[in-house]
Amino acid sequence: MSILAVDVGSSRCKAVLFSSRGEILSQRAHPYTPQFPRPGFAEVAPLVLWEALCATAQGAAHGAGRDPVQAVCIASHGETFVCVDRHNQPVAPAILNMDSRATAEAAWFEAQFGRWHIFEITGHIVHPMYPVLKILWLKQHYSSMFAQVERFLGVTDFLLARLGLPPYIDYSLVSRWLLFDVRRVCWSDEILSSVGLARERLPIPVPAGTIAGKLSAEAAAQIGVPAGTPVVVGGHDQPCGALGVGGVNSGRVADSMGTYECLLASSSQPTLTEAAYSASLNSYPHVVPEQFVTLAYFPSGIMVNWLHDLLYGKSQASGNDVSEMENYSRLEEHAPAGATGICVLPHLIGTCNPDFNPRARGTIFGLTPATTRKQLYKAVLEGIACELSLMTDILSRAVGDFTDVYSSGGGTRSLLGLRLRAALSGRRFHVMRSQEAVCLGAAILAGVATGIYSNFAQAIIALVREEGVVEPDPALAADYAAQMRQYRSLYPALAPVRDIPAHFAKGGEPQ
Repeated sequence: MSILAVDVGSSRCKAVLFSSRGEILSQRAHPYTPQFPRPGFAEVAPLVLWEALCATAQGAAHGAGRDPVQAVCIASHGETFVCVDRHNQPVAPAILNMDSRATAEAAWFEAQFGRWHIFEITGHIVHPMYPVLKILWLKQHYSSMFAQVERFLGVTDFLLARLGLPPYIDYSLVSRWLLFDVRRVCWSDEILSSVGLARERLPIPVPAGTIAGKLSAEAAAQIGVPAGTPVVVGGHDQPCGALGVGGVNSGRVADSMGTYECLLASSSQPTLTEAAYSASLNSYPHVVPEQFVTLAYFPSGIMVNWLHDLLYGKSQASGNDVSEMENYSRLEEHAPAGATGICVLPHLIGTCNPDFNPRARGTIFGLTPATTRKQLYKAVLEGIACELSLMTDILSRAVGDFTDVYSSGGGTRSLLGLRLRAALSGRRFHVMRSQEAVCLGAAILAGVATGIYSNFAQAIIALVREEGVVEPDPALAADYAAQMRQYRSLYPALAPVRDIPAHFAKGGEPQ
């Protein structure tokens, strides 16, 4: 038997077919390109998401062989939503999480309820990314289209509806709408009433792992699985990824190293404290029953990718037929010993915790005529490790100290990056064997829901494996003490520069 898990990202959909022992039988990925029709707008055609689901699911399911697909589970990124009519047909482009059009609505929303009160209810700080604010924007600017909308659906619930199933959304994803009461795990009547939005126009919240139903023959054929296959409600990619590295109970912190790097701690209650509030942490339901997650994150892999593209170009590296990983390996193999003395702030797209400053920009301090590409590459890894160290401090102040971090994602391919993270944070980094942690977490949800595993503990024992451990090196940390102090002081020192409008002349004023 096998389990088909799908992770729908903002620019790529991935499907992975797992055996009941956690082996990857096959996988497929399908990229798509977001559209940016106006400054601050980010959209994608909803049927692009549907077509990506069908293409990747069919491709991965072909690898089942003698292990027929027993269950399907769909996880996704948060905040993106789709406007549909009463036939579940889209009436407008999907508005992506990175869209920032609703700045005025965000300001009104915070003034209406108060920053702390919103955090108390939703576990989130007001930000234009959240769907309720963009729904208010649509109501204000496209009132006729707004009136045609039967429901506003997230990604997973939209895809479930396309499969002929109820538009269920799990508690972790619906928490990203800024409309959900995370203590009571239900829509907030107070917020709904104030913004004039009926719950009938929204998806139906259910726990992750709920069986949405079984596929009809027509729907099953569209994703390449047998008729009658049960579909299990997945969740937000970060909690699913935490489950995929065994992050279920308190004290186990997950680190997802992708375009953004996200540290996630599990707990039995949401972390709605002054420490979490002051650092703008997010705290909301886990995909595991009666558990919650608290997370801190920052732009990470985007800085490494930027440097690679700058040095080698996006299409063909150095004019030679070599892969990106070979370029990274070569840079890492010949990286200079010791601290570079170059301070890199990886804020290409602004900061996240604790201040979520869209005016922040990537910064490189300390360049000289003698600076080489190998030094610059290592400096970028140093900057990411410095920022990660700050995030571990922020998270530990809110949830309690922790000594171990369980990591997955593209960043784990860099041993140098792992060593720097471990040394500067003082934490032990466990590298997981399966880097497809989001899909593995979705597979665990599906396996428990359909009885392949009796509980989450059994599923984790069966599926989650470590590849290795990187211990913190006190001597290496001592070598970086001065550079770490420099890193901490550079960002606040740049505050006057960030307030000068000319700073954005080339990159564009943030919307």
